[in-house]
Amino acid sequence: MKVDYKNIFSKVDIGEVFYDEPMKNHTTFKIGGPCDVLIMPSTIEQIIDALKVIKENGLAYMIIGNGSNLLVSDKGIKKVIIKLHKNFSKITLEGNKIISQAGATLKEIADFALEQSLTGFEFASGIPGDLGGAVTMNAGAYGGEMKDVLQSVKVIDKDLNVVDIDSSEMNLRYRNSRVQDENLIVLEATIALKEGDYNEIKAYQDELTFKRESKQPLEYPSAGSTFKRPEGYYAGKLIDDSGLRGYRYKDAMVSQKHCGFVINAGDANCEQVLYVINHVKDVVFEKFGVNLEPEVRIIGEFEE
Repeated sequence: MKVDYKNIFSKVDIGEVFYDEPMKNHTTFKIGGPCDVLIMPSTIEQIIDALKVIKENGLAYMIIGNGSNLLVSDKGIKKVIIKLHKNFSKITLEGNKIISQAGATLKEIADFALEQSLTGFEFASGIPGDLGGAVTMNAGAYGGEMKDVLQSVKVIDKDLNVVDIDSSEMNLRYRNSRVQDENLIVLEATIALKEGDYNEIKAYQDELTFKRESKQPLEYPSAGSTFKRPEGYYAGKLIDDSGLRGYRYKDAMVSQKHCGFVINAGDANCEQVLYVINHVKDVVFEKFGVNLEPEVRIIGEFEE
């Protein structure tokens, strides 16, 4: 029986609500069919109220940020999506601590830190994601990671309680955390930094930006690094050494600039990207016996 989503969600103030919303408009890959409902709350109360309605009606749901690590099926997602991005992105300062809502981008936080001459967050300035996802995945780059700077995290737990958790209790590890272990929802985080020199901080951020722009295909839609780093190897080098640089299937392509990225080189869909991912996995395993595991989250409705 078809769910009357408009009747369910029109009775409560939960922010902006969209129905049958194309997910390609909400992922950095620019790929994905429609979700049933997309909700964009702007307060903690609206988030909790949305979750209450979802749970009362037994609906499946998912939390996303700017969709920088998602590959969504062409058939879409039979779920309610709660998006915490620009609608939930306030950043404030307390001494040498930055308190940021989950929807702020890491670049916005890094730029805010720069304005305050606070150092320690430069590593994250070019990571293409929001704070919520960065905490969830313990995002890192260029020798730094979130666990180095996090002091505490405010979350919603499975019982819809708002809880503050010290970073030492977050079980932050390689691309994982307590958030995933317990299906928590990140609301905000406190980031502890140190006083530094504005010019030195800016110079380091500019250096990392140059490295990213010169080595990564930022001019194309993608979900960042497509594969996790296999122990003892680098995914990009394995793919390159397998002769797959520039390998293309329709509009999905292994980047010429960085073989660790599968990019949307035109108007690619999910099926095409998955074809390239699976081909890369097969060839690398055949040549090197290494099983590449996708870092990008592949979600949605697929044929059995």
